Amino acid sequence: MKVVAFVPIKMNNERVPGKNTKRFDDGTPLIQCILKSLVQVPEIDDIYVYCSNEKIKDYLIDGVKYLKRSEKLDTAEATSQDIIQSFMKEVDADVYLLSHATSPFVKKDKFSICINKVVNEGYDSAFTAEKLQNLLWSENKPLNFDAENIPRTQDLVPIYNEVSAAYVFKKETFETLHRRIGVNPYICEVSPVEATDIDYPEDFEIANVLYMNIYKKGE
Repeated sequence: MKVVAFVPIKMNNERVPGKNTKRFDDGTPLIQCILKSLVQVPEIDDIYVYCSNEKIKDYLIDGVKYLKRSEKLDTAEATSQDIIQSFMKEVDADVYLLSHATSPFVKKDKFSICINKVVNEGYDSAFTAEKLQNLLWSENKPLNFDAENIPRTQDLVPIYNEVSAAYVFKKETFETLHRRIGVNPYICEVSPVEATDIDYPEDFEIANVLYMNIYKKGE
């Protein structure tokens, strides 16, 4: 099976302008973290960065290809399904791995696990996620526990928070269901550090501390 990974990039983000190319204290652009991991995954045949702005090519590393996309995919109205569908029309594969630069710290073995679960073990998709076993509330009510009989957190039924480092899916899964997670997905658990996601300016400041003090030491 041919496995193709792609990283969609929008150069002008609303909440954190330029976050995908924003540099850590050592000068490394954010986008290079995920690319350095992907190029080390032996199961991947090709890796693309999918971006409308050719300036992104200045940030790519060896082993990564650039594919220009329509500026229409940079608008607020464009959905992840739109981006996936557009990429699939241009690059054919049996299995796709969608990854986002804003989840920079997921280790390369987690990508391999997700791919192998889909290629070799019968899952129609796989994704990285953080397991939550916390006392959660919604609309002023307990979400996952009885307030009159509070359990130990380790006894709670786990809830999984998607981490956007890896969405692996078969071509036919997306073509049939029009979504990146199918009806029989494998959930690949990641650590709290790996679950770091950058949505707001303060998230990048936290990620910078993690990068300089933990991630770099493990390279």
